[in-house]
Amino acid sequence: MSALLLPFPFLSSISTSSPQSPFSLKSSSSFLLPFQRVKLFRPTAEATFFFTAKTMAELVKDKESGVAAAGTTEGGKVEVEHSRTFLVARSEEEVLSGFKKEVEAGRLPPNVAAGMEEFFQNYKNAVFQSGDPAAAEIVLSNMAVALDRVLLDVEDPFVFQPYHKALREPFDYYMFGQNYIRPLIDFRNSYVGNLSLFYEIEEKLKQGHNVVLISNHQTEADPAVIALLLEKTNPHISENLIYVAGDRVITDPLCKPFSMGRNLICVYSKKHMYDVPELADMKRKANIRSLKEMAMLLRTGSKLVWIAPSGGRDRPDPVTGEWYPAPFDSSSVDNMRRLIESSGAPGHIYPLALLCHNIMPPPSQVEKEIGERRIIGFHGTGLSVGPEIVAAGEKSDEVKDVFTQSLYKSVTEQYTVLKSAINGNQGMEASTEGVALSQPWN
Repeated sequence: MSALLLPFPFLSSISTSSPQSPFSLKSSSSFLLPFQRVKLFRPTAEATFFFTAKTMAELVKDKESGVAAAGTTEGGKVEVEHSRTFLVARSEEEVLSGFKKEVEAGRLPPNVAAGMEEFFQNYKNAVFQSGDPAAAEIVLSNMAVALDRVLLDVEDPFVFQPYHKALREPFDYYMFGQNYIRPLIDFRNSYVGNLSLFYEIEEKLKQGHNVVLISNHQTEADPAVIALLLEKTNPHISENLIYVAGDRVITDPLCKPFSMGRNLICVYSKKHMYDVPELADMKRKANIRSLKEMAMLLRTGSKLVWIAPSGGRDRPDPVTGEWYPAPFDSSSVDNMRRLIESSGAPGHIYPLALLCHNIMPPPSQVEKEIGERRIIGFHGTGLSVGPEIVAAGEKSDEVKDVFTQSLYKSVTEQYTVLKSAINGNQGMEASTEGVALSQPWN
């Protein structure tokens, strides 16, 4: 299968010069979720998304005309005149001809246009794998909007702040991302582990507590996968989760529109700290600013933060081809522990396991350049959370390592259960005493 650029390279290990545990546990009808009619514009009108490019073109035009007519954005920046090439496309042929048109008009660099075309073809191939009879309509509808958002950002680039709050109006970037990823998930073969603990987390958030999810990281679509698997039972988690995200998520033109729909703390990953040596000092200072933003957020309480302390995505073993969570960095885990302990609000750390690499597997090795080639597919996914793990005793290096390993052990154990259920075709029978699987969308 060919590859493309897609959203969410959520890297996670924060590199700063910050200073430096025993532990305890606290304790089917349809094969796809309906491709729901959902609002993409809030709350200025009751317009809904009906999955046709024509409808979306009209909605985008109607809702954004007021902003364009005013001549400035919220920050006072002059609006550019936005081309509607992709929104008015009525067929695949018109979409493909749109790339050439935009390059010739000087609105799209040729390399970005090539990535966008690959984007379209690979998404089409993946959605058709689902066997959904409406696949052609879903592809044209979702891609018309996705390509329009990419083009808009190329014309008028969005700038992310250290803490970015999901953009929900006038255009709902969160629901845009959800609807784009939804057709790639085989819900018949997807599972959530320990649903009761997600309810426990929501209760803690309601009580003003902070919660940190220490997780492995598999694909650029991880945020959407988490939100989609929990959207029916735990919508508060789906919509309010804050992701610690690497800088690539806010610089790649094909990633940015999807990132705009997520709550982000933007950092530079250790793995890319020295890609350009002369920028390393700037990156460290930016990370310190981001950590200060996170500290201020946590002081208000009721915050839910996701971080992958491996510093990047999981990758398969080069010999066996088997996938396992990448090892966690104890300094990143300890940074989060210290942040929640000093917030003034009660804090909790839970281990989270994700299995979704078949949707968008990463390159076989870490790449320095923005614009890596990516594969995309239709597949089952899994999400599981384990009981809270608490660091105890003096915070020596040895205790930090023990605490980190206890979190990693829980994540790998949960991952093994998800792997048996999804890739081993065991389904619900893969459940264990520690991981109870369910399909809450059924």
